[in-house]
Amino acid sequence: MSDATWRKSSHSGEETNCVEVRLAGLSQIRDTKDRSGGTLSVTTRSWEALVASLSARKPPGRPHDGPVASA
Repeated sequence: MSDATWRKSSHSGEETNCVEVRLAGLSQIRDTKDRSGGTLSVTTRSWEALVASLSARKPPGRPHDGPVASA
């Protein structure tokens, strides 16, 4: 997969405290703070499912919509 390009979220800006992903057959994920420290490989289908799941969630700081459990 050396021909695929590593990329990170545009929300990261110039920060290096993030993860990068490379998509080509398998999806590989790595930490930008330790690029030579290894990668996590998942199927592209699994990566797409993760991204869809995360995209469907509300951003942090939004009020909770569901019932609040009592202690």
